[in-house]
Amino acid sequence: MTRLSALALTLSAGLASALGPSTSITVYSSASPGAIDASLYRPVPGASPGYYGNASPIPGYAMVREDREIDISAHGEARFTDVAAFIDPTTVQFTPLGKSPISVLEQDYRFDLVSPEKLLEKALDKDVRLVVQRGDKTEFLDGTLLAVRGGQLVLRTVTGVEIVNGYVAARLMGPQGDLMTRPTLLWKLDTEAEGLQPVRVSYQTEGITWWADYNLTFTEGKDANSGTLDIAGWASILNQSGATYTNARLKLVAGDVHRAPKPQQADWAPRSEPAKFLSSAAEGFAEKSFFEYHLYTLGREATIPDNSTKQLELFPVATGVPCEKVIVYDGMGADTWWGDSLMLDQGLGNQSKKDVDVYIRFANSEKHGMGMPLPAGRIRVSKLDPDDEAMEFIGEDVIRHTPREEQVLIKLGRAFDVVGERAQTDFQVDTGRRRLSETYEIKVRNRKAEPVSVIVQEHMFRWAQWEISKSTVPHTKVNARLVHFPLTLKPDEEGVVRYTVTYTW
Repeated sequence: MTRLSALALTLSAGLASALGPSTSITVYSSASPGAIDASLYRPVPGASPGYYGNASPIPGYAMVREDREIDISAHGEARFTDVAAFIDPTTVQFTPLGKSPISVLEQDYRFDLVSPEKLLEKALDKDVRLVVQRGDKTEFLDGTLLAVRGGQLVLRTVTGVEIVNGYVAARLMGPQGDLMTRPTLLWKLDTEAEGLQPVRVSYQTEGITWWADYNLTFTEGKDANSGTLDIAGWASILNQSGATYTNARLKLVAGDVHRAPKPQQADWAPRSEPAKFLSSAAEGFAEKSFFEYHLYTLGREATIPDNSTKQLELFPVATGVPCEKVIVYDGMGADTWWGDSLMLDQGLGNQSKKDVDVYIRFANSEKHGMGMPLPAGRIRVSKLDPDDEAMEFIGEDVIRHTPREEQVLIKLGRAFDVVGERAQTDFQVDTGRRRLSETYEIKVRNRKAEPVSVIVQEHMFRWAQWEISKSTVPHTKVNARLVHFPLTLKPDEEGVVRYTVTYTW
């Protein structure tokens, strides 16, 4: 070994002692925002590893790094126990941290753990002694085990072959080989070192994920369309990887990280600017840019038990964030999909709904006490009832990954006291001149006791080339297919939008 190599290994050992926690874990989520229901991912008792109540894997994974001592035998063999049950063995990286050079020649992952069924399967063609109950008598039955299926055993005895449907106990005669009680990596090493040696092992595992939960409290402002929000963010971690991570350094990655069909090894060491803590307390999460994603690092050690859902504060509560209530009447239906072909059928797009949708919009801005990247997640809004000081739920939505200084729009539900109706009042088409015009009349009624502002939203769905030739209300062109007409209605007032759109092709 060269002097340079020896120096590198010595520095590695020094780094290991300075790193602090012996375990670190970086958790990734591959679920749609707000789509995780932890109750659906409970292990089924007695099922094989990886099988859950809905027969679906947890939509996430993690990179785990452990600094630990391993005991190397005189034959260069070592075990690394307590790894995650859903480890991907092809992602294992092995780094010696001591002075002796060590390299891995062979690696086996043993996940065939001890259970009554597995012990019986390992005893095939071996002698066993069964305790069976026959009537009021308990008897011993000795023989060679030929087959195991479900609760039935096939045994060759001195009197012949017997099928045993039930037994009180079983004793396996003779040595049973190497019995694994925990998921284990077995290594054959190329080294002259023996005994305890410090190493760093990193690997990727399935069975763990995280998501963001946001709890918002809405307070009405001076008018019906304004208010403020108190915003709290939580990181929820669902761990069913088959391992407990004790006193671990925890990181969460927010962003859509692409994964190749086959797992690839990578160097996961951060290479970005120092983290900016979201609070003055070092115990909270620190957020920073990491490649094209965002990395949230917990400033304290955390224990993440197996088969658990753990919640941690993502950032301190932001209070008094200005917001506006946005009321939208989309009479045709905002979720209607239209193709790119010309549509001349008069009946298309004439549907009318009465429901008026309610949204809350706020700016994720630093000047409003926010200004941090918001991971995708479910967002719930409540409002205080002043009569009994109870916090009442008023709606929820999901948000995608939202950068700082961007707008956040939350759909809460449908307005009870604001209704609308929509009707086509004229339709003319001239295929020779390649021209179509139609007129719509939209009515919105305010049955509230206070004034309200409503956006009437209309879709220009028939063709990409269009122009609004007449309108009773000024309009705003939002995009190539969407138009907004603003209305301000007094209590019990009805507002009317009447417009004519002309399509040419």
